[in-house]
Amino acid sequence: MSLVPAGALVREAAARGRAVAAFNIITLEHAEAVVAGAERTRLPVIIQLSENAVRFRDGRLLPIARAAAACAEAAAVPVGLHLDHVKSADLLRQAADAGFGSVMYDAAHLPYAENLEATRSAADWAHANGLWIEAELGEVGGKDGAAPLDPHAPGARTDPDEARRFVADSGVDALAVAIGSSHAMTSRTAALDHALLARLAKAVDVPLVLHGSSGLPDAELAAAVAGGIRKVNIGTALNVAMTGAIRDHLTTADPRPYLTAARTAMTATTVAMLTALNSSRPVAAVVPGR
Repeated sequence: MSLVPAGALVREAAARGRAVAAFNIITLEHAEAVVAGAERTRLPVIIQLSENAVRFRDGRLLPIARAAAACAEAAAVPVGLHLDHVKSADLLRQAADAGFGSVMYDAAHLPYAENLEATRSAADWAHANGLWIEAELGEVGGKDGAAPLDPHAPGARTDPDEARRFVADSGVDALAVAIGSSHAMTSRTAALDHALLARLAKAVDVPLVLHGSSGLPDAELAAAVAGGIRKVNIGTALNVAMTGAIRDHLTTADPRPYLTAARTAMTATTVAMLTALNSSRPVAAVVPGR
């Protein structure tokens, strides 16, 4: 139980034809809620910190990373710790010493050749330092306040042939793919390109990752898992639950009542998302990562 490498959780999920949920946190209450939800469902989970979240904390990784690790270590279920959407080489190199077992290096905004070169370098460093590494090909829109990408825009979808080459040439352990989801969606109305997902699952021999999953209905989440997604990133859904609960309970100068309500709401969201992800029947396992 307790803190385990996130990559091991993804590999285990892949071997069983399932997916592990990865929740992005910003505050200690986020981390506590994710662990509580995982314990309630008795399912493993990954706690993620993004570069944006670190920037919010005045650029200091260690305080929130150590708090998240402490929550994981006290958990009654396996919990991984993952550093998400890293673009900064300096932040990447802090990951291992801060207790992370894995990292997502994000160069998807660059042209293919530059993305490959930067990711290959990051993967070499990560593996030399005992880290499992995820990358992205195709661009999942909606991050940093940007509008979702037009589905027909260049790079808005991951090309299976390009994905096969990218994984082989970069050496990454998992690949985040663009198949119709978008970051920062507050309504659950997105629809995935399941035909493209099927082609990607056949083309790529590492676990596939879905970003921007808060905007997907339960049925889409279950279908994504059945179609080959092995790690599902969720962040905005927690923030919607948190801010809604705070609005409803912001009647006192003492922050504890409204933060308690926020944590309870995020726990319920965690339980709901974990339940949705584990509602589909197991499918044939894909080859797990390296």
